[in-house]
Amino acid sequence: MPRERGQKVVATNRKARHDFHVIDVYEAGMVLSGTEVKALRQGRASLVDGYATIEGGEAWLENVHIPEYYQGTWNNHSTRRRRKMLLNRDEINKLAREIKESGLTIVPLSIYFKDGRAKVEIALARGKREYDKRQTLKEQQDKREADRAMSTKGKDW
Repeated sequence: MPRERGQKVVATNRKARHDFHVIDVYEAGMVLSGTEVKALRQGRASLVDGYATIEGGEAWLENVHIPEYYQGTWNNHSTRRRRKMLLNRDEINKLAREIKESGLTIVPLSIYFKDGRAKVEIALARGKREYDKRQTLKEQQDKREADRAMSTKGKDW
């Protein structure tokens, strides 16, 4: 059987970019059980309440919902268990230092398969305040209106 090629996105956390200022983005592998991989291949996962922690020199992905595999048996996985992330030692140390010193947090942005292996894209981020969210929405709306005006200006009606 040939190996999978390319990238297939399973789940994205669109709310993360709305609620946080993304400072730095990392790609990490995940330690998963067999039924978790099968559930992800069906495209079922939710990152909405997910976050990551660093404990004992290891990175952990917490509160990410991967539903049970419907054809699984008694050894099916629990839906919101802690999952170990696979990062380089330097990356783990840098993330731990940034979290401790700066008050930043680690949020998952997406889960995807890259060449057949499950990966999670995590971001070192700072939480936005309410006025920041409003300002971002206003900038997006202004950009959309400007693009719309530019696209209709060249057309002769």
